[in-house]
Amino acid sequence: MAASPSPRRSAARTRAGASSGTTMTLADFRSTAGTLSPAQRATVVRQAMAMIDGLYVHLPLKRAMHATDPLQRLRLLAQRLSLLSERQFHDELIDIFTDLRDLHTNYVLPAPFADKTAVLPFLVEEYVDKGKVRYLVTKVAQGVTAPGFVPGVTVTSWNGIAFDRAVELNADRQAGSNEDARRARGVEAMTIRWLGMSPPPDEDWVVVGYDDENGQAQEFRFQWLVLGPDPAPNGVDPADSRSAAARNLGVDARFEAVRRAKKRLFAPNAVALEVASLPARKGAVRSKPIAADVSTMPDVFTFRPVDGPGGPYGYIRIWTFSVDDDGPFLDEFARIAGLLPQKGLILDVRGNGGGLITAAENLLQLLTPRTVEPSRLSFRSTPLTLDLCQRFDFVSQWAPSIARSVETGELFSQALPLDDPTAANQRGQHYQGPVVLVTDALCYSATDIFAAGFQDNGIGPVLGASGNTGAGGANVWDHALLRQLFPGSGSPFGPLPKGTSFRVSIRRVTRAGASSGTPLEDLGVVPDERHAMSQRDLMEDNADLVAHAIALLKGQPERALLATVGTRNASSVDLALTATGIDRVDAWHDGRPLVSVDVGPTATVTVQVTAGQVTLQGFQAGDLLVVGHIDL
Repeated sequence: MAASPSPRRSAARTRAGASSGTTMTLADFRSTAGTLSPAQRATVVRQAMAMIDGLYVHLPLKRAMHATDPLQRLRLLAQRLSLLSERQFHDELIDIFTDLRDLHTNYVLPAPFADKTAVLPFLVEEYVDKGKVRYLVTKVAQGVTAPGFVPGVTVTSWNGIAFDRAVELNADRQAGSNEDARRARGVEAMTIRWLGMSPPPDEDWVVVGYDDENGQAQEFRFQWLVLGPDPAPNGVDPADSRSAAARNLGVDARFEAVRRAKKRLFAPNAVALEVASLPARKGAVRSKPIAADVSTMPDVFTFRPVDGPGGPYGYIRIWTFSVDDDGPFLDEFARIAGLLPQKGLILDVRGNGGGLITAAENLLQLLTPRTVEPSRLSFRSTPLTLDLCQRFDFVSQWAPSIARSVETGELFSQALPLDDPTAANQRGQHYQGPVVLVTDALCYSATDIFAAGFQDNGIGPVLGASGNTGAGGANVWDHALLRQLFPGSGSPFGPLPKGTSFRVSIRRVTRAGASSGTPLEDLGVVPDERHAMSQRDLMEDNADLVAHAIALLKGQPERALLATVGTRNASSVDLALTATGIDRVDAWHDGRPLVSVDVGPTATVTVQVTAGQVTLQGFQAGDLLVVGHIDL
């Protein structure tokens, strides 16, 4: 192996590679961390117990599936507070919550940890080569000058441990609810960790072994850096009890912080684009128009046409569902989908940690002609959830079933949709071609819910880069939101010291359709077909993954129904139809049927209305395949 450069040399060069903004070494950061007094520690533990005992919806499941008892562990911790160091106290609380295997239910460390992310100035991803997992450097921050250390080099060791073994050890520390999820987070956490929910790295620096661009074995010492990533531009304040969005969140806060940190470190130009794209209501002024191939929500969407046999096809990456309103989100998706080829769509949600549940669920209708059945949510039946549901109209529909649980012994409330079910279908289909959904083990929460709805409503095949999604099936509420909902001296939720906080899974999600009643938590969404990520995928913009998705699109029948307005009369309008894979069209206006006709590749249909919107349903052998809309 090549000799390692001196620590001073390697540290200086690594630090030069950090992005602009507040950045420091891990050693410097540790000197800024404060302490909690014994009384403050006791307050934190009491609040954790109140939240878990009174609200945590997955408590019966986690006790059964993972053989853990968080309440007993918290009681034991309360007895040992004076015996633990500051690091030991935080580590024990983190471990209690990690053992729940629930990325929705977390202990958030006090300031300054909650605002910081520890990073190494490169990113490692895994791929499969001839059945063997390998690890590739895919991003390197500017200024890093380790010999031959560039995107495409293979990482082989970590502080003298084989890298694959180091990943296994790190995966065991992650809270993912299945093996795929823990491993995916284990790989990612090798180089980037949000300190709000993760123990700081034990080491100030790591020695990384790698095969350089010439295939020569090298080692280099990299220092951990600490930075404060910017919040998502379209995100939700989770502590605002007045906001319906804050009450309808399903998001992995740790992954969202990591996603933003990666963007700042490796794609600073993309962060600048976000600022330029913010609408006036966000308090920013656009300095120049957004390019035609860029989304008006660039933190949420990227898109492009992709070539392939029978194509071109459309490709949309949804990076996050962290938006504060599903209306603009759906409008932008519909606009993008209309710009792309209509032969078929690859919808890629890999690495999407969730966000606004209603945005995820209400998106499904844009992709299918059929009526979407949304998932169902339920509370755990406890005195505290009954009190909550009796206090507030926005959860009052769950109160009767919780009240009955005293007699019935039911562990959970009735399972009901999160939103008015009409919202899941009021827009209807906007993309008529076949759709393939691409997932991985970093999909979580609202993205799990979206993937389950996609599969359960028969929209198209699910292609998985992992064997499961992250399996996060819940609506999550923040401790600060709970304090607003339960104010006063008699509240079970009081102030927490120095910025500590908690998040809790408060309503569990059960699936719809063919999987009706199946919990999403821990079980996740198993893809219909697997794709092993290749070196070409990591270095050539997912080339093999896209080809695999296109093969699935080609296996689905083509269907399309287009209409243009023709001759107008005093009481009717002629519509010129172009149909592919369709043998019958039904026309509707304002919820009423107008006409049903058999069609060939082209046809003219006369409708007895002259204004408003006409909805066209296209059938093949009696099966509804497409829905279109035309404004008269």
